[in-house]
Amino acid sequence: MRTPDPRITLVIPVLNEARNLEVVLPTLPPVHQVIVVDGHSADDSVEVARRCLPEADIVPQTRKGKGNALACGFERVTGDIVVMVDADGSAAPEEIPAFVETLVAGADFAKGTRFAAGGGSDDITLLRRAGNAVLSGLTNLLLRTRFTDLCYGYNAFWADAIPALGLPSSAGTEPRWGDGFEVETLINCRIALAGLKIAEVPSFERDRIYGTSNLDTFRDGLRVLRVIFRESVRSRRNRRRGEAAVSGLDRVVGS
Repeated sequence: MRTPDPRITLVIPVLNEARNLEVVLPTLPPVHQVIVVDGHSADDSVEVARRCLPEADIVPQTRKGKGNALACGFERVTGDIVVMVDADGSAAPEEIPAFVETLVAGADFAKGTRFAAGGGSDDITLLRRAGNAVLSGLTNLLLRTRFTDLCYGYNAFWADAIPALGLPSSAGTEPRWGDGFEVETLINCRIALAGLKIAEVPSFERDRIYGTSNLDTFRDGLRVLRVIFRESVRSRRNRRRGEAAVSGLDRVVGS
């Protein structure tokens, strides 16, 4: 339910992030629900989450990949607003109120951006920045959007928008399209194609605290590119169906 005083759910995908969770979880603001989705970590991520935040919901992934982790988490949401938070310390918890305020003010989807006044990054490389700019521009051209930071995953949205995402069900163990890092672009595209109101929120990306990222610039960049073209085709197909339906209705009315 959309209310001026929404209940907030944080969804945190985790894969071998025990050391980072020890730092991140104690800094989270008080919220209605924290969902930690564990990708069968080989370290003691689950034990650390239970110790640092006993009230957190610990959800095991059914398959591999960030997309599957988010899908598993979204299915357990009980709050009014969902905030996607990375476990590596790159997402600043103090920015959560800005995302919530943007949604309460009328947006359906609060899109974090590192490339607006007040935003920035300690982590992004020149190669990733250039790739992000190309992918954002292509998406804006094909889907008629205005993203400035397509590939940034710190986002929030009203929970009633979850069906519009059309993410693969968590059921089953066979890999599904949308299970990987491409999920963030998939979410952005689906929100836009559903006609929901998107508002960008300046965000500063911090360096990962410990460990190395699972992101592969070229492999995951190609997966993002595939999402963009797939969703562009889907958009044109839906538009043609809508035009055909209107044309058919006009003929019926005019007969």
